[in-house]
Amino acid sequence: MRQNISKVLMALTLAFVLVFVSTDAYSQCAMCRATVESNVGSGSDASGNEVGSGLNMGILYLMVIPYVLLGTVGFLWYKNSRKKTNKA
Repeated sequence: MRQNISKVLMALTLAFVLVFVSTDAYSQCAMCRATVESNVGSGSDASGNEVGSGLNMGILYLMVIPYVLLGTVGFLWYKNSRKKTNKA
């Protein structure tokens, strides 16, 4: 019981540190932003939209991957814990 409380406390401490000690992050790197601005600013709508939509898709991929990984780990953890309780 004490060991479980220790693990939960460690996880909460780690979550606290990761949330409150993070630095500000921009959604785009400087080169990506400059490329999109130059394509849109030059009046070439077709290539500007193409670059912008590609950049947006890249951002979406970067946002989705951590959730997919956490969901997979959580599902496997749940499935493994169910097997252990069924054996006992």
